[in-house]
Amino acid sequence: MPQIKQANAILRDTFGYDRFRPGQEEIIATILDGTSILAVMPTGSGKSLCFQIPALIMDGLTVVVSPLVALMEDQVAALRLAGVPAETINSSRAYENNADSWRRVAAGASPILYISPERLMTERMLTALSKLPLRLFAIDEAHCISRWGPAFRPEYQDLQHLTERFPKVPVAAMTATADNSTRADIAQRLFGEKGRTFVSGFDRPNIRIGVTLRKNWKRQLLDFVAAHHGASGIVYCLSRRKTEEVATYLSENGITALSYHAGMHADDRNRNQDRFMTEPSLVMVATIAFGMGIDKPDVRYVFHANLPGNMEAYYQEIGRAGRDRAPAEAMMLYGLDDIRMRRMFIDEEDTDTDHKRREHKRLDAMIAFCEAPACRRRALLAYFGEDTDPCGNCDTCLDPPDLADGTEQAEQVITTCRATGQVFGQAHLIDILRGADTEKVRKFDHDQLPTHGIGTALSKDAWRSLIRQMVSTGLLDLDIQGHGGLSVTAKGTAITDGHERFEYRVESAKPSAHAKRPAPAAADLDDAESKLFLVLKALRLRLAHAQRVPPYVIFPDKALADMARRQPRTPDDFAQIHGVGKAKVEKFASPFLQEIAGFLGDTSDA
Repeated sequence: MPQIKQANAILRDTFGYDRFRPGQEEIIATILDGTSILAVMPTGSGKSLCFQIPALIMDGLTVVVSPLVALMEDQVAALRLAGVPAETINSSRAYENNADSWRRVAAGASPILYISPERLMTERMLTALSKLPLRLFAIDEAHCISRWGPAFRPEYQDLQHLTERFPKVPVAAMTATADNSTRADIAQRLFGEKGRTFVSGFDRPNIRIGVTLRKNWKRQLLDFVAAHHGASGIVYCLSRRKTEEVATYLSENGITALSYHAGMHADDRNRNQDRFMTEPSLVMVATIAFGMGIDKPDVRYVFHANLPGNMEAYYQEIGRAGRDRAPAEAMMLYGLDDIRMRRMFIDEEDTDTDHKRREHKRLDAMIAFCEAPACRRRALLAYFGEDTDPCGNCDTCLDPPDLADGTEQAEQVITTCRATGQVFGQAHLIDILRGADTEKVRKFDHDQLPTHGIGTALSKDAWRSLIRQMVSTGLLDLDIQGHGGLSVTAKGTAITDGHERFEYRVESAKPSAHAKRPAPAAADLDDAESKLFLVLKALRLRLAHAQRVPPYVIFPDKALADMARRQPRTPDDFAQIHGVGKAKVEKFASPFLQEIAGFLGDTSDA
């Protein structure tokens, strides 16, 4: 296909990459064929290139919908540094600047326009766009359009009308976070049966995953952060008050920490976000208000001081670590107070009963993940419909928990589940097992079942934990979309057939060890190369400050490590570095080559 050859040339010449990552080429080919797509790809896997490259091939305009001003500005800055004349129209810019950008777009001088959903879906903007050769709508963070997802944003809902207004313009929806229900909902809203869905996998094997019960949370947090001294990290908290408390506590203990939450003045939030994006070794302590679209590749850890609300939110938040694919770590503390607060938040939401029920079931899945007796990554990926072998890079693989044989109890649960039609949730099954005399038990004659009262030796909490672990290990399936009923899987059937055993976690409060890791991007460099790497990072920071962009927009750490390893002497050598396209050779070869030559001269003199 000529267009795919052209796409490969743009990948190499403009963006400086030798080959596509898995999934990118097929998505690009589908978009170029005029077909709408939903792409679910892990954070850091190159979603943006999937619509940026078609935008540079198609003769016309691509409109990119993005939820955050800061993200739009950074992506436009990155494209311009790569030699792509992209534009953005947003509320942070003066009217004159927005007007100039629109004139360039209308004149055909820019193939890519970044815009917020609110501004796009005004009648004035839609009418203006209808007069241009519009070729593609790209919707970033597409999970925001779905009420099934963890981060629904009402302003995204109007985007479902784009195909009515522009029936011949394909839509490329991109997200890193969407379970089966959310994916189906996004696709139905945006293009119905007329598009394709690509799921590239959810695994982020470079992130070490850990979960532990909260004991002395301040000591647990401080020990974790200290083990990652000098690295950028994010600490997520449940409340604004705790966010301020944690930031103050870390600062008092010699760690540069800033806070971020919706209760702060917008200028203060933006200032702290700018510092986090541009300064090294800084910790952001935040509520969930922080994070969407944060494209900082060298975040080395994410620490959850409290239980996230659901698996999608958790996956999205830990995905902000290790976007450069170098080793990173995610640690979560949880306790009964978290569960109580999360239940309360759901019940107090101004939503209908059906939505609250679904959110409670999503929270159940999150708790089941915390209590998983086996590989955490396996449990996380199973939630999104993927199967994998034990990862060897989570706390349960590296330091297996104490397990008890729960085969007999699992058989009792499965037998009760089947006997009641596989439609009831865990609360009713536990009532049966513990011999409860409730109206519901009597109504369905479940007090006549052989398993009624068979499980009085275990407390309700113990049964809840055991059943949650049966869900997390795939013995039972939880109907989130329906009424939270439990059904028996093929794996569960193997238990009652005597082909499998079930072991469950009894104690999940083991302290976790955090081994300090080397600087990831420079981990395979020798001493001299590591020193040059730091010199190049300092140069990059100076250039970033001069151009008022985040350092990674100039070059990612991987490119600097490649420079330190190869030590280019000429512009042609420089063009061979990872992530260096033609425009960046012109803009940056001279200062970086001078810095490298100076370093090598100093080294040779020594």
